[in-house]
Amino acid sequence: MTNPWNALITRLGRQKWFAATFKGVAPHVDRFLGRATGGRVFMLAGTGIPTLLLTTTGRKSGQPRTVPLLYSRHEGALVVVGSNWGQQQHPAWALNLLANPEATVAVRGKSGPVHARVIEGEERERVWNTLLTKNWPGYENYAERSGRHINIFALEPVKPVTPVKPAKPVTKPQDGQ
Repeated sequence: MTNPWNALITRLGRQKWFAATFKGVAPHVDRFLGRATGGRVFMLAGTGIPTLLLTTTGRKSGQPRTVPLLYSRHEGALVVVGSNWGQQQHPAWALNLLANPEATVAVRGKSGPVHARVIEGEERERVWNTLLTKNWPGYENYAERSGRHINIFALEPVKPVTPVKPAKPVTKPQDGQ
């Protein structure tokens, strides 16, 4: 059985007025909620539509920039879409990732470093058609309204580097010892 809240939100998410209204409100509310709860609670909580906090480095300012985004899971990565609510310009966070693919995500109370990779070609088509538009049907409308190529990013976890212990120096016995 479909969650009625999910059904309502996904139906509204396809509407132009919904994107126009919520693009100025939802990111601020979700950023506040996500930071306050460590990435556990967002506006769409209870709908089954997952949200994460992505922190990139501003390509012009060099400062950390945090944005809440819907995501899907694909082959060990978190997948996010640079739809920008169907606007003609790319979102700043996507341009930041293109300039510097190293970022941090907070998901369900856990955070960690990721490396962003643009998904292209056959993989892009497969992910778009079988995963992304199923999780958020509004993406189809956003792509049509934007009139541009929408980047899809795989946020792949960065494995922590284990420090290597320096080897103990080998001492040779000296002559006569």
